[in-house]
Order: sequence, then structure tokens, then C-alpha cells
Amino acid sequence: MVAMVVALAVCVGATMAAGCAVPGPKAAPPVTRGTLPATAPTPVPTVPGSPTTPPPPPTFSGSVDVIPADVRDLMTGRSWRLGCPVGLDDLRLLTVGYWGFDGQPHAGNLVAHRDHAAALLAVFHSLFDQHFPIERIQLVDDFGADDAASMAANNTSAFNCRAIDGHPGVWSEHSYGWAVDINPVQNPWVRGTQVDPPAGVAYADRSVQAPGMIHAGDGVVQAFAAVGWTWGGTFRSAQDYQHFSATGR
Repeated sequence: MVAMVVALAVCVGATMAAGCAVPGPKAAPPVTRGTLPATAPTPVPTVPGSPTTPPPPPTFSGSVDVIPADVRDLMTGRSWRLGCPVGLDDLRLLTVGYWGFDGQPHAGNLVAHRDHAAALLAVFHSLFDQHFPIERIQLVDDFGADDAASMAANNTSAFNCRAIDGHPGVWSEHSYGWAVDINPVQNPWVRGTQVDPPAGVAYADRSVQAPGMIHAGDGVVQAFAAVGWTWGGTFRSAQDYQHFSATGR
């Protein structure tokens, strides 16, 4: 399949009005691979005494690329290995803009299946438009492909070739590149009194309203529904509030 590159640019407001949520524990600094246009507006020179023209707002840019050699090397033996249900050629590297809890635009990376990459780019475009805050978007490989470490760092991620927790030998939907976890701390997995990650206990009560949380029918759920993805908050046996997938699992 030929390399696919998608670039989007849409204007958004410069500052978030909502307060910032208390972020989850930090595990690693953001590492962005690929390039994005500058998000900061170019200052407009003014003449002293003249009316000030506000600069244009930051812009969102996103791209979808064939996995480059350095990222393949990083992923091999971590998030991907021989025996995984998809090959590296079936995956794509997404570079996306997002709003952080600091109210500033950032760029991050995640890996997804090539068949769903354009749809996910549209979703993150929508989240940027909404000013939905995200703590970080890094490759899970920056955490050694350790799902627990990635969640503890409140990392938003997609592909990770791993078994379903508690079901060895059964591939997670993330193993195919058609699932995404958003702000795991603010949107934990909950079954009865069990909460994962542990830092998500404060957000297990979904009547709470806090930046970065996802609720039924909100803009995040609608953005994923628009591309045919299902929210794990509707699962019956356990609610996976961070989880969206193309398969409904």
C-alpha cells in the first residue's frame, strides 16, 4: 500500500476557559516523532498607539505515515513482535495535535491500523476543536509497552500487542490497532470496587465532572461514534471509560 499522508488544519481558540484537572503521575517526558507545523501564531507587528490586532489562534495539524525505520526499531520487541496478529506494514504512525491540561496545544504520537488511521485523525481533529484536554499522547513503547505504566502516566495510546488482562492468549483489541484509550486516570476501568489504574479511584464516581473525563453522549463519545467506534463506558460486566474500539469490544 502506498504511503498515506494526511494533513489537516483547522482554527481553534487560543486558551481553554475550563480549569485544569489534577494530572496523573508522570512517567516519561513527551516524545514526539514526525513533524508538525508550528502551533504558535506569528506575532503581528503593531505601530505604537495603533489598535492591536489579535494574532490568529493556534492551528491543529495531523498526519498519518508509514511506520518509519526508527519507530519500527523502537516498537520491535516492545509493542510489536513476531507472532502479533498484525504486521508493522499494516500499522501507521499518527502525529496529532491536542490540548494539554495546561491549556496549551501540543503534538503527540500513537500507532493504529492503517484501515482506521484516517478515521482516528478525524476524531482527534474533533477533540482539538472541542478543546478536550488530554494529559499526554505518546507511543506506549516510551513506557516499555507496559500497559500499567502507560495508564499510570495518564497516557493516551492505541496499538499495543498484548493479551487481555486476565485472559492470557487472548489478544486485546489494541493488538490489532483498532482501539484507543483516552486519559486512563480520569477514565478508569471499573468493575465493582476494582479500579484501574489506581490513580483513577477519584474518578470512578461518574457523576463527577472534571476536565479530561468522558461521559455518555458528550463530544468525545460523539466524535468516536461518528466514525463507527464504540465506547467502553457502555460495557456491562465492567466499564472501561477510557476505551474506544472499532469492534465494540
